[in-house]
Amino acid sequence: MELRQLQYFVTVAQHGSFTRAAQLLHLSQPGVSSQIRQLERELGHPLFDRSGRTVRLTPVGEAVLPHARAALAAAAAARRTAQEFGGLRRGHVRLGMVAGAALTPPAELGTFPGLATTLAAFRQEHPGIDFSLTEDTTARMLDALRDGRLDLAVVGLPAPASGREGDDGWSALTGLALHTVLEVPLVAACASEHPLAAGTGPGSADSPGSGSGAGPGVPGADRSALPVAELAGHALVSTPRGTGLRTALECALAEAGVDPAVGVEAAAPPQLAELAAHGLGIAVLPDPGPLPGLRVRPLTGPVPRVRIALTWPTGQPAAPPTAALVAHLRRAYPGPAAAQAPAPVQAPAGTAAPSAMCSSAAAPSSTSRSSGK
Repeated sequence: MELRQLQYFVTVAQHGSFTRAAQLLHLSQPGVSSQIRQLERELGHPLFDRSGRTVRLTPVGEAVLPHARAALAAAAAARRTAQEFGGLRRGHVRLGMVAGAALTPPAELGTFPGLATTLAAFRQEHPGIDFSLTEDTTARMLDALRDGRLDLAVVGLPAPASGREGDDGWSALTGLALHTVLEVPLVAACASEHPLAAGTGPGSADSPGSGSGAGPGVPGADRSALPVAELAGHALVSTPRGTGLRTALECALAEAGVDPAVGVEAAAPPQLAELAAHGLGIAVLPDPGPLPGLRVRPLTGPVPRVRIALTWPTGQPAAPPTAALVAHLRRAYPGPAAAQAPAPVQAPAGTAAPSAMCSSAAAPSSTSRSSGK
């Protein structure tokens, strides 16, 4: 049974004439008659009484007619719905985000727009597009993107050690596009009474002009650099394995020859800072700003860095709502000058070994980049 047969049937029933129906459908009368007979054979009953000068519906035809009209109406509604999606009048985007990818940005990021602000601006342009937000680790979200359970994600990744363009940290893999939003160095934060809290030299906490990344003179900051190797033997607090922050930490520790000793885990940097301030270990995280009882020291040799990035599948064209949101987010977050174009990368299955991620981060990408502008 085909929709066109139902259309022919409804038109003949409405006008009581095969000839008139053929004229309205811009078809030949024998063609319309042939399709109606084929429909009757499929249903096993005649739909029209052709014995008189006019065509009349049989009892079966009378019973089938409302169903035929309903089927045609449903098909038309399906076409309209698809057209609305294509025209961005309706749609749904499944968006994932790492814990700590703030909906409202911290003050030290200045004019960097929060995700909530950016989504609100997109919703004003496309009020018919809805969102569902999921918070998870980077590794699990990359798997969800690959499996089709997410359309787009804001993830955390270890930044490349070399700083070279095209060196993404995951660029040796394929299957996802990557667009860097923000890249920040990590610092060490610990309780004020911790042995590593006091530095030496002009950058110490008691020296004039000392401060955190939020600005000069912020209480609780210690600007004397702390080598990553000196973290050896000290308890650490970090995010769970599979997160970009944890991976960046483990990569830096591995390069310094230090075994990680993470004794306490928390979902996001604000919790890590609180735990560190209460003496539960050293947190390696983006500069948390001033917090009572917390001392902050920059790290050296090597300095771990983490990047926040947008990523989405490249295996097939994105649905129009997803493509529109990707374009909107890339305009809102142009990213560092050296990392503006999306680079193909692939989600690792589960939580990949840190050594594999570190080796990717240290090696230049073999994938060519196009201009992201």
